[in-house]
Amino acid sequence: MICFPFCYEVTLLIMVETTLVILMIFLGTRLSIPVTLLKEGSRAISHIMSTLFYPLITFLLLAICVSYSAVTAVFLASSGEAVYKVTAADDQCVYANLTCSLLTFNQTNVTKVCPGARCMFAFYGGESVYHQYILVLHLCNLFVVLWLVNFIYALGQCTLAGAFASYYWAPRKPKDIPPFPLYSSFSRAIRYHTGSLAFGSLILAWVQVVRVVLMYLDHKLKGSQNCVARFLVCCLRCCFWSLERFIKFLNKNAYIMIAIYGKNFCTSSKDAFSLLMRNILRVATLDCITWFLLFIGKLFIAGVASILTLVFLRLFQEFLPTVNYVLVPIVMVIIGSYMIANGFFNVFCTCVETLFLCFCEDLERNDGSSSKPYYISPGLHKILRKGEERAKSCASS
Repeated sequence: MICFPFCYEVTLLIMVETTLVILMIFLGTRLSIPVTLLKEGSRAISHIMSTLFYPLITFLLLAICVSYSAVTAVFLASSGEAVYKVTAADDQCVYANLTCSLLTFNQTNVTKVCPGARCMFAFYGGESVYHQYILVLHLCNLFVVLWLVNFIYALGQCTLAGAFASYYWAPRKPKDIPPFPLYSSFSRAIRYHTGSLAFGSLILAWVQVVRVVLMYLDHKLKGSQNCVARFLVCCLRCCFWSLERFIKFLNKNAYIMIAIYGKNFCTSSKDAFSLLMRNILRVATLDCITWFLLFIGKLFIAGVASILTLVFLRLFQEFLPTVNYVLVPIVMVIIGSYMIANGFFNVFCTCVETLFLCFCEDLERNDGSSSKPYYISPGLHKILRKGEERAKSCASS
């Protein structure tokens, strides 16, 4: 029997969806640029359908990486010799918490002095140099897994960017798109750009390790009376959080430039940053509104999945086991559907960002003449030009 009222859930979800739709209506014409880019991105994905399956490859690589790290952490935690200690029923026992040996415990007089005492396993440890630096080894394992995870994401971004860039720079779409663009882009990324992707991932991994250390220090200082130390740690956490966000943003655009031009990481980062600064108004508008639209899409998918779950539980409640807390399966479905939608929407996000950088490069390299024609579709070029003129007129007024 479902205890939570079905109508309340549906009413709440409908109110949330209605609020999101009203926000989209009030945004009005500001949605034209990102919506057009999303349409162009959808058109690009429709011609390169294999990109929709790339999140499965990313998930597989992440599963292997995380599994390896987990196994390594377990081996590190369980390495060393088993340490046994005396567990006594009486707290006054003089042998309580002392180290003991299973082989010789029954031959000692511990049980005579402390009746009921037993030699129990306590932990794995030792006094060697290896065991003294076990925490450092755990930290190294954390650094390696962060590096690998960032590299997997970087490989995916570079691969998708290369595939979508081949779509953009094709003079006649989709006729001039090279065959198997995703496979070709993946091969180029593995063969020529592994060092650049690893270097960008290394920088991000170092920042993330510092953040983990700061979180550990903040946890240790929670009960401390030193307000200055806690304030400094809090400030450092905020600074490194901002630094991580900036590096992620810069790295993603650098990977797109690597996929387009094939240059090294430092040169691509400089070129991407310069290109973004020259188009800062477009970047601000595009990033905010595109993120908002994709976020609405993720919420919509999660909301529809939760409604379908409620309908399923209501229609088939007679054939299902008793559900005492209906929110538990609903929350699990919402979280799962949101994560799955996030993985596939990242393909759209990478596509839009790639097309945007290609468009900015297109405007700077070409002038629309017969000798230097634009590669972008006429509709997108017209709307983006209007957005630029509107922004300039607002700035001048």
